[in-house]
Amino acid sequence: MSGKLEYKGRLSQIPIYLGKLFRMFVYQSDWKALPMAALIAGLVTFAVGANLFKTQEGTLQGGFALVCVCIWNGFFNSIQVICRERTIIKREHRAGMHITSYVASHMIYQAFLCAMQIVIILGVCHLMMVQFPEKGLITPWFMVDLSITLFLITYAADMMSLAISALVHNTTTAMTVMPFMLIFQLVFSGGLVRLSGDAERITDLTVAKWGLQGICTLGNYNSLPMVALWNMIFRFKDIDLYGEKPIAAILNEIQSRDMLDLVLQKSGEYSQNAQYVYTVENLTNCWLHLAGVIVVFALIAVILLEFVDSDKR
Repeated sequence: MSGKLEYKGRLSQIPIYLGKLFRMFVYQSDWKALPMAALIAGLVTFAVGANLFKTQEGTLQGGFALVCVCIWNGFFNSIQVICRERTIIKREHRAGMHITSYVASHMIYQAFLCAMQIVIILGVCHLMMVQFPEKGLITPWFMVDLSITLFLITYAADMMSLAISALVHNTTTAMTVMPFMLIFQLVFSGGLVRLSGDAERITDLTVAKWGLQGICTLGNYNSLPMVALWNMIFRFKDIDLYGEKPIAAILNEIQSRDMLDLVLQKSGEYSQNAQYVYTVENLTNCWLHLAGVIVVFALIAVILLEFVDSDKR
């Protein structure tokens, strides 16, 4: 940052700090967040992309993996951006910098960074031959709805991390806190780990819960077949009971009558999740919750930095 701002208005200060952030993107290697996003997306799609939006298990696991990628990217984007220049912020604030202008410039820059990461993630998924549905739920295009959902997940995690960066006093503390934030999000996503009681209510406070719900809703989870039951039964097909193999006989009968798809579809009908109902209202609700997280943590960052002058750390 420069010593004294030329313009004192809040709106006039935003492009000044925004220009500084983009210079850091180019000259201080902040662009490295983009190839890292490509690498993580490639590993995830290689591992779980084959059955994404094809089966209930594949959609839940693949959606959870995408949520992990987005939250990791969001946390990594901003966890150090404020605490690493806290001394400079204090000096500039005393010289006339508006905290709202400073945070607004970070919000614009981080939105750009998150959008670029989503483009990269979807590009990697395309290269890895992940098959996406064509029809969207809110817009006519599935990829547009998915892009908005992934962006909101990443940006919400980004703003949460930005608030943490405004709270802690050095980068070491910030990087120590980040793994605990990530673990909390993943454990209380309400997806792969079944929760109940008070633990289940905590999921409403996480980015991961609304992100996973949004992806599964958009992927029409409840209409997909479930293969876990068939695979489990298939493992016991060679059990011998009194010289016969009744399970193998039933499985062979199903396959010989070409009823496998029907069985898998029926299995899916008995495994539907009310949280993933395929409606505009459900997806919109997920988007609104994620947008609420963005607004709340951006305000928290502003409030925390308003007291930066009295910070004795």
